[in-house]
Amino acid sequence: MSRTTVPSASRKPRSTAGALAAPSRLVLLVATRKGAWIFHSDPRRRTWTVDGPHFLGHTVSHLQLDPRDGRTLLAAAKTGHLGPTVFRSTDLGRSWKEAAQPPAFAKSPGGLASRSVDHTFWLTPGHAGETGTWYAGTSPQGLFRSEDGGATWAPLPAVNDDPQFREWMGTVQDGTPDGPKLHSIIVDPRDPAHLMFAMSGGGVHESHDAGRSWSTLIRGLEVVGGFDAATVTFHDPHCVRLCPARPDRLYQQNHCGIYRLDRPGDTWQRIGRKMPRRVGDIGFPMVVHPRDPDTAWVFPMDGTDVWPRTSPDGRPAAYVTRNAGKTWQRLDQGLPETQAWWTVKRQAMTVDAQRTPALYLGTTSGELWIGRDEGARWVNLARHLPEIYAVEVAALP
Repeated sequence: MSRTTVPSASRKPRSTAGALAAPSRLVLLVATRKGAWIFHSDPRRRTWTVDGPHFLGHTVSHLQLDPRDGRTLLAAAKTGHLGPTVFRSTDLGRSWKEAAQPPAFAKSPGGLASRSVDHTFWLTPGHAGETGTWYAGTSPQGLFRSEDGGATWAPLPAVNDDPQFREWMGTVQDGTPDGPKLHSIIVDPRDPAHLMFAMSGGGVHESHDAGRSWSTLIRGLEVVGGFDAATVTFHDPHCVRLCPARPDRLYQQNHCGIYRLDRPGDTWQRIGRKMPRRVGDIGFPMVVHPRDPDTAWVFPMDGTDVWPRTSPDGRPAAYVTRNAGKTWQRLDQGLPETQAWWTVKRQAMTVDAQRTPALYLGTTSGELWIGRDEGARWVNLARHLPEIYAVEVAALP
């Protein structure tokens, strides 16, 4: 075990929190190209202990804690000898067991090309009232459900084997690094039958019957110039998030800007045009405040013609809106001021639910950062990790 000490925060911004139960500790779950790490902290985030690596040498796309029991972890992994699989731990990572039946496509119905899962990319716990239910998104794009805590997985044919969806999904390799993906799986906290997901490429989709039927959710979204926005295939959502404090509000970081959707409306509004022109509103992660639906964060990247996928001008920064996208503020105190050519992947930025939330992000160069005071002051937690794919945070009672 190694230990990293981080200084406490000195500034307290406004907070919309009421009385919150104090957790006994926080856990930070870090998935990387070469394994996974678990960071444990006291509730004030002063001292961090490092547990890992787990699955050293394996590509781990996502590591998630089940909030319904506070001890079960699922890891989406790809190994040289096992191929794509899911590992499960019921003791916070002290021991692991491979899924008896990991996500795998069923035999395609007549006329559709057969597909195989390259890797599981996204994991989402089911509704609070559906113990044991999980959802997984894969590359190439596929949607799967487990009803036994991740031990066995079944494909959802209304997505995976539907000819229209297969057309929208495009080719197995569409130019997206590491392949096209189904991601941003959302379960409405008010209704377990209300599901959403996004595909890169292939748009945003919604179900009100637990995945038996789906409708598109792309009105108002832009596509790359020269393509038809009415064609779902050309839509490339990068990350979609539901507001915990207002579940009828969605935020989206898209290949073509930052958007917000307020239900019962069905039209996305582009809210990133107030970002600095030199920075733009292109990026991958999208983070929403646990209690304030008007507050959200993004981490822009260079979206110029050649798509270098680096921080604009080598000067990384998060940006926050506190008025639902009307204005944006740069948050870079403590981050490198120059010559930092990394960026942040879509799953590699998150926020905790403490009284004054902290942000966390992992970089493509293997650095792990905490943004204290809602991102006002950044402190490095770890360096020299492999390329970071995903960062999640959870509070333990």
